[in-house]
Amino acid sequence: MHTTRTLLASALASILFVFIFAPPASATTPGTGAQVSYETVPGHGGIDLKAMVITPTGYDGPRPLLVMPAAWSTSNLLYVGAAKRLAYESGYQVISYTSRGFWDSGGEVEVAGPQDVADARAVIDWGLRETDADSERIGMAGISYGAGISLLTAAEDDRVKAVGALSGWSDLAGSIYANETISFQAVELLLTSARLTGRPGDALQEMESEYRKGNVQPALELAPERSVSTKMDALNANGPAVMIGHAWNDGIFPAGQFTDFYGAYTGPKRLMLSAGDHATPEAFGAFGLPNETWESLTRWFDHHLRGADNGIDAEDPVRVKPNNGGEWASYPDWESVTEQRTTLHLGEPERSWSNWQYTGGLEEEPRTGWDYGVRAGVGTTAESGTLLLSGALQQFARIPTGVSLPLVDRRRAGVWTGEAHPDGVRISGTPQAEVTVTPTDSEQSLYVYLYDVDRHGTGSLVTHKPYTLRDAEPGQPVDLDVALEPVVWEVPSGHRLALVVDTRDARYTDESDIGERVAFGSPESDPAALTVPTA
Repeated sequence: MHTTRTLLASALASILFVFIFAPPASATTPGTGAQVSYETVPGHGGIDLKAMVITPTGYDGPRPLLVMPAAWSTSNLLYVGAAKRLAYESGYQVISYTSRGFWDSGGEVEVAGPQDVADARAVIDWGLRETDADSERIGMAGISYGAGISLLTAAEDDRVKAVGALSGWSDLAGSIYANETISFQAVELLLTSARLTGRPGDALQEMESEYRKGNVQPALELAPERSVSTKMDALNANGPAVMIGHAWNDGIFPAGQFTDFYGAYTGPKRLMLSAGDHATPEAFGAFGLPNETWESLTRWFDHHLRGADNGIDAEDPVRVKPNNGGEWASYPDWESVTEQRTTLHLGEPERSWSNWQYTGGLEEEPRTGWDYGVRAGVGTTAESGTLLLSGALQQFARIPTGVSLPLVDRRRAGVWTGEAHPDGVRISGTPQAEVTVTPTDSEQSLYVYLYDVDRHGTGSLVTHKPYTLRDAEPGQPVDLDVALEPVVWEVPSGHRLALVVDTRDARYTDESDIGERVAFGSPESDPAALTVPTA
C-alpha cells in the first residue's frame, strides 16, 4: 500500500511540477530592446554552465547585473520572460543559468552545496568580465532552488547587494523534516525530478539510498551547510537588501521558516506572503506575464541597484494577503501582523444531545483532569491535501482543502470546536496548540489541523503542522506544544473554529501503526489549549 502511495504521489507531483514550470517554447525576444544569447559559462571546478544572457540595448554605461540560478529540475529558460522585461524595461544585464547537474549544464546535482555557491560566484565573475556590468550593482534572484542558492551566495559574497528569494528555504531540515516528520510527497517529488532531469551527485545518491532504508541522518547532517539560517551572522554582516516572496500553503518549504528568518535578518528586507503552493504565486511572472510578486521585486531591485526613488523603502515592508481571498495589508514588522492572541482551552470530548459524536469544546476557561484515547495508525477524513494541487486550488479557484467535520472518525481523532463568531474574525499570525499526549509506542506521528467550519459542518483547512514523537516512553505523558504554520485567514460571520488531531496524513511519512493508541489529556499543571492570533 505504501509503495502504491509512493508511486501515485510521485507521478502526480512530477506532472504538476512540469506543468507549472513548463518554459516558453522559444528564447527569442520579439521586438527590440534586449538581445538574448545562449552562452557557456565556466563554473566551479571546470564544469560548464549553460546560460541565457539577456543584454539590454539602448542603455549607455555599465549596467546592474542580475544573476538568476534556475529552479530545481528546470533550465535557464525558466526566467527568460521575466529577464527580458528586466533588461528591456529597466536596463539590467541578466544571466539566467541552469544549475549544475541539471539539463545542459555539467557536473552533478549537489543540493545547493558549496559547489553551487561557487558556481554562482563564478557566473558573477564571468558577467563582470564578459559584459558591460557594474561590479558595484549586483543582484541575485531565483525561484525555489534558485532562491536558496541566491541567499547562500549572498551570505558568502559581499558583492551581492540585493536578493529576490521566491518560494525558497532558509532551513532545509526544517522544511523536509518538520518536527521530526518526513515530508513524504515533497521528498519524493525532489528525488524523482532530480533523476528525470539531472545527474544526482554522490551526496544526493547517499541521502536517497539511506532514506529508502528509513535513515534520514545523512540528509540532516548535510542540511545545515545548505541552510542560510545557519549563516545569519555572515548574511547580516554583508547586509544585502533581501526580498522574500512566499505562499502560505507551500508544501515543500513551509512559510514559517521565513517569518523566523525575517526576524533574524537585520539588513534591508521585505516579506510578501500570499495564497498558493510552492512557486505558484510567482510562476507566471517568471514567464514575463503580469505578476504582483515580480512587479514588487522589480521595484525592489530598481531602488537598491539603480537608486530609483520609487518609494518602496518608505512602505511598510511586511505585506500579507489572506489565504482565502482579500486585499493586501501592510505592516512595519512580522510581530505587528498579530494584534492580540486569544487562548481557547480544550474541553473533554463527549457526546451531547446536540452532537452525537465525541467532541470537545474550545472554551474561555481551563478544562483539566480529562483523558481521551483514540486508535492510531489509520487516518481520518482530516488531511492536509496534495502537494502543489491543494495550494494551487486555494489560490486560483478558492477551493480549500476541506473536511466534513461530522465524518471525522472520533475513534481515531480528537476533535474540538468553538462557538460561532457572529461578526467573523481575522486569524493573523501563528496559531499554537498545546495538549498532553500519552503514546503506546516510542514513535508516533500526530497531525494538528485548524479548520474554519460553516453551519453545515463543512470545514476549510486554515493551517496545520505535523509532529512525530521520537524515543518516547510508552505509557508516559508528553507535553505536545506545536506552532502551526503562519497564516492570514478571514473567518466569515457565523463560522466557528475546529481543532482536529489524528495520526496519519498522506503528505507525510507516518510512524503510527495499526494497533497502537494515543491519549489526549489536559492536566492541571498544563491545561490543553489553542492560541489563536487575530488582527
